[in-house]
Amino acid sequence: MEQNHIKIKSIQHVTHDVLQIVTEKPSHFHFTPGQATEVSINKEGWQNEKRPFTFTCLPENNYLQFTIKTYPAHKGVTNELQHLKVNDELILHDVFGDIGYKGEGVFIAGGAGVTPFISIFRYLQSKKEIGNNKLIFANKTKADIILEQEFKQLLGKNFINILSDEETDEYEHGFLTENFIKKNIEVDNKYFYLCGPPPMMDAIEKMLVNLHIDAKRIIKESF
Repeated sequence: MEQNHIKIKSIQHVTHDVLQIVTEKPSHFHFTPGQATEVSINKEGWQNEKRPFTFTCLPENNYLQFTIKTYPAHKGVTNELQHLKVNDELILHDVFGDIGYKGEGVFIAGGAGVTPFISIFRYLQSKKEIGNNKLIFANKTKADIILEQEFKQLLGKNFINILSDEETDEYEHGFLTENFIKKNIEVDNKYFYLCGPPPMMDAIEKMLVNLHIDAKRIIKESF
């Protein structure tokens, strides 16, 4: 198994509990938009604590970027990441991931499950191929929405949010239901990309099947 030791170039919060970490990029390092790698921290006691994080930069960038939801209460890797500084080291392991862009469609994400889609949308924007792709994004509150402004600029009216724990004038309130999905998709949407907590993904997959979406058109990843 290949390991790459890389230094952190910058680290900052993009929401109250989401970090954006930019690192060096090893030469000959390759990934496709939507893929992830296992990351550990090069500190005593943490080298073997690996967690999967998605690349949120573009493959051609000369740096790597990760957008990571932190869980301070768990006292685990993501909590430890919050204490790192520039020039601290991470260890990258194998690259993997089942989500890759196959064609225009609807992306459905729950919380941090949006991270594989960040790189895909940035890649499509770089090629001027955003087209009629849609993002349906479920979160607890508006403050939890990762990269809200960037998605608004990229997708306009095709950036569709639903908030379970907060009522706002801007976004719908509630949970992802079959009716909500049906209301926000068209018959000719070719692909459905899913990423989020496994129970949510299973529920959404069942909803899509009920809406007569062919299983071959459903591309999914679970974190």
